[in-house]
Amino acid sequence: MIKTTYYQDMTRLNTFGMKVKARCFVEYDSVADLVDIEFEELARPVLHIGGGSNLLFTDDFKGTILHSKINFIEILEESSDCPSPVLVSVGAGVVFDDFCAWAAKEGLWGVENLSYIPGEVGASAVQNIGAYGVEVKDVIRTVYCYDTVEEEFVNFDVEDLGYGYRDSAFKDPEIKGRYIVTHVVFALSRTPQPKLDYGHLKAAVEPNGVTPEAIRKAIIKIRKEKLPETSVMGSAGSFFKNPVIGAEHFERIESAAKAELGQDYKVPHYDLPDGLVKVPAAWMIEQCGWKGRRSGGAAVWEKQPLVIVNYTGEAFPEEIIGLERRIVASVKAKFDIELHPEVEHI
Repeated sequence: MIKTTYYQDMTRLNTFGMKVKARCFVEYDSVADLVDIEFEELARPVLHIGGGSNLLFTDDFKGTILHSKINFIEILEESSDCPSPVLVSVGAGVVFDDFCAWAAKEGLWGVENLSYIPGEVGASAVQNIGAYGVEVKDVIRTVYCYDTVEEEFVNFDVEDLGYGYRDSAFKDPEIKGRYIVTHVVFALSRTPQPKLDYGHLKAAVEPNGVTPEAIRKAIIKIRKEKLPETSVMGSAGSFFKNPVIGAEHFERIESAAKAELGQDYKVPHYDLPDGLVKVPAAWMIEQCGWKGRRSGGAAVWEKQPLVIVNYTGEAFPEEIIGLERRIVASVKAKFDIELHPEVEHI
C-alpha cells in the first residue's frame, strides 16, 4: 500500500529532531508498490530516507521524501556444512538493530558488532555503517534495488558497490537517488567469528562467554554509556568521520601532544595499510576544548565529543551548522586536519 501525505511534519522522522516539514511524503510497504509510483511526477527534489538517523535537515524539504516499510527477515540458504555462509534476506524497512537482535538470537555471527546503530537496513547498505572494527560491507552479499530511471528491478553484488569508509557507489552524485534499495542479502555464519580487538570490547565480553548475544549485550551497554538516546536528546550519532592521514603528519601531531601533555602520552590511533593512520575525530575535538560545550540550542555531547546534540530539543538547523563549522575550524587550526561530516546535510 502507498500512503501519500502533504506538508508532513518530519520532527519525529529525523533523529536530530529538526522541526521541519516535507512538501510530500510517500510511504510504501511492498516491493510491488515501487512499480506503481510515478517517479517522474513527484515533486523535486526526491529523497529516500531510512530511519532519518544520519541526516541534518537544514530547512523545510521542498520536494518528495520516500520511505520504505518493507519488513521481513528470511533465511534463504543454509548448508549443513558449517563453514558455509547462512544467506539471510532482509527488507529495506527493517530496523537494523532489530535484524542484529534476530541474528544474535539465532546464533548467527556477523552483525553483532553493529548492534544498536540507529537506522534501517536499506540505509545501512547505502551508508556502509560500521562500528567496533566491523563494517556492514563485510557481511553484505547482494543488494537488491529498483531502478527509477529504467523502471526495473536490479541487483548488485558487494564487489560492484565501491564500498569505502562510510561510502558506497550509491552516493555517487551521478546516480544518487536513482536506485532504491528493496532488500539486502547478508552472508552470516554459524561458525564463531568474534571480533573483539576494538577498544575495551574484549574485556567486556570474555567474562560472560563469547557468543553473538554476549557481544551484542556488551556493545549496547557501551553505546548507552557513551551516546544519548535520540528519543530523549536528538542527535545523528557520530557527526564527523574519523580522518585518515599520513604517518609523517601523525608523527607531528604526536610530538606536539607529548610536548603539551607529557612524554608518556600516547595519541589514540589505528594503523592502516600503506603507512596511513586513522586518528579519532573525538580525540581531536576534545583536545580543542569542545567536549560538553553549548552553542545556543546545540551542544557537543559531554560523554562523546564526536556527537553533536539538539540539547534543548528546540535547536535550529543554523545552530547545529554553526557549531559544526566552529569545531571544524578549531581542529584545522590545531592539527591541520579538515574534519568532514558523516551526517548528510539536506
